[in-house]
Amino acid sequence: MQRKAKYLLVAFTTFMSAGFVHAQPGIADIAITDTILNNLIKQQSSENVFTVRIISISGNKKTRASVILRELPFRSGDVYSLSELVKKFEVGRKQLMNTAMFHEVVVALKSFEGNNVDILIQVKERWYLFPIPYFKLVDRNLNQWLVEQHARLNRVNYGLKVLYNNTSGRNDKLNVYLINGYTKQISLSYDRPYIDKTMKWGLNSGVAIGKNREVNYNTINNKQVFFKDTNNFVRSFFKIFGEVTYRRAIKTRHRFGIAYTIESISDTIVALNPSYFKNGSDRISFPEFYYLMTYIDVDYNPYPLKGYTAELYFAKRGINNKLNVWQMSAKASGSWEIANKTYFGARVAGAIKVPFRQPYFNQRLLGYSDFFMQGYEYYVVDGVAGGYAKALLSRELLDFSFHVKRKKDEIPYRVPFRVYGKTFVNAGYMHHPDPGLNTLNNRMLYSWGVGIDVITHYDFTFKIEWSFNLLGQNGIYLHRKSYY
Repeated sequence: MQRKAKYLLVAFTTFMSAGFVHAQPGIADIAITDTILNNLIKQQSSENVFTVRIISISGNKKTRASVILRELPFRSGDVYSLSELVKKFEVGRKQLMNTAMFHEVVVALKSFEGNNVDILIQVKERWYLFPIPYFKLVDRNLNQWLVEQHARLNRVNYGLKVLYNNTSGRNDKLNVYLINGYTKQISLSYDRPYIDKTMKWGLNSGVAIGKNREVNYNTINNKQVFFKDTNNFVRSFFKIFGEVTYRRAIKTRHRFGIAYTIESISDTIVALNPSYFKNGSDRISFPEFYYLMTYIDVDYNPYPLKGYTAELYFAKRGINNKLNVWQMSAKASGSWEIANKTYFGARVAGAIKVPFRQPYFNQRLLGYSDFFMQGYEYYVVDGVAGGYAKALLSRELLDFSFHVKRKKDEIPYRVPFRVYGKTFVNAGYMHHPDPGLNTLNNRMLYSWGVGIDVITHYDFTFKIEWSFNLLGQNGIYLHRKSYY
C-alpha cells in the first residue's frame, strides 16, 4: 500500500504539472490537497481507473466550445488510468496549440470526487482579424531577391490582405487578397473545417484571377530565365477550386478536390520557348482532380521538436493531348529529443510526374515552395521525378519570454523568444529526360551547414544558415519558413 501511495504521489505530481506546462501569469494553480491525494490513493488501490465527468472551458471569448472539445483525445464519460490521463492531458494541450487559434493553453485537473475527475481547459485566444498591408517577394527566397535581383522593388507584390481566422468561432478562415506590383491579382478563399454535427466533414473553396508583366519562361544553367515587358502583360491566369475535407479523428485529415485553371502567355514567350505549353500553344485550360492526406502529430507545428508528420498527394491534371499527367508526391518527417534540450530531425520527400515528357510549366521540382535543399537557394532543378533526404541536429540556446500589459488585458500578454543552434546535411536526386544545359539534373546532390533559428510571436520563424554545396560554393542564407 505504501509503495502504491508513493507511486501515485509521483504520478499525480506529473499529472498536475503536465496541465500547467504553458500556464499564463494570472492563471491560478490548483492546490494538491491532502483530501484529494488521499481519495486518489484509495481510488487507485480499489479500481485503478477514473471517469471524466465534467470538462470546463474558459477564456474562449469567440471560439466555440465544440471546436475546442473536438481537439481533445478524451470525452465526458471516458475511463482512464492515472498514467493514461497524464498522457491525454499533454496530447490535448498540444492539439489545441497546433490549431494556431491560441497563444496559451492549459489542460489540468479541476476537481476530484470519488471515481470522477473534472477537467479544466483554459485558453488565451489570439487576435483573429488582420486587415494589413501585403508585401511579398516574388522570388523563391530572400537570398535570390537580395543578391541576384539586388533587392529591386519591382520584384515584389504589394497591396492589401484581409485574413480573418476563426471567422465564426469554428476555426474557419476567410482570406481576401488585393495585390498589385509584380503580379496583379485578386483572390478570395474560405475554409470551413466542420459543416456537420459530427464535426468530421468540411468545405474549402477559392478563386483567383491575375496577370503578370514578367514570366519565368525557361531554365538555363540551373537558373530561372525571365522575360519582362514594361508596357504589356505577358501572362494571365484564372483558377477556381473546391474541396471536401474529412477528419475522422484528430491527427489525420483528407482533402478531395477539383480545380479548373486557365492560363495564357504572349506570342513572345511562345517564340522564346515553344515548349512552355505543349505544341507551341499560347493558352491552356485544364481540370485537376486531387487527393491530399496530411498526418500531424508534433509538439509544435510551426517548429516541431518532437513527433511525426506525413503528407501524401495524388493528382490528375488535364484530360487531353495539351495536358495529361498523373502526379504523386510524398513527404514525411520525424523529430526526437535525444538529450536534454538537444534534438534530432529527419525529413524525406519525393515526387513523380508521368508521362515523363511534360511542357516546361509543368516541370518545376527542386527549389520551389518547401521542396528544396539548403545550399542551392540560387538554383532550381527542374524535373519529372526526384527526391531528397535531410537530417538536422539542433540545440536550444535561449528560451525566455517577456510580458506586455495592455489596458484591456486582464492577464499580461506573453511574447515568447526561443533560439536554437543547428547543423544539417542534405542529399537528393532529380531526374529530367532532357536537361539541356542544366548540370544539376541526373546526379546526386549534397549540401551541409550550420545555422541559427529564432522563433517568436505568432509563430514567426527566422533562420540564418551557412551552407556548403556540391559545387564548392558556400554562403550565408536567410529563410522565414519552418521547414528544415
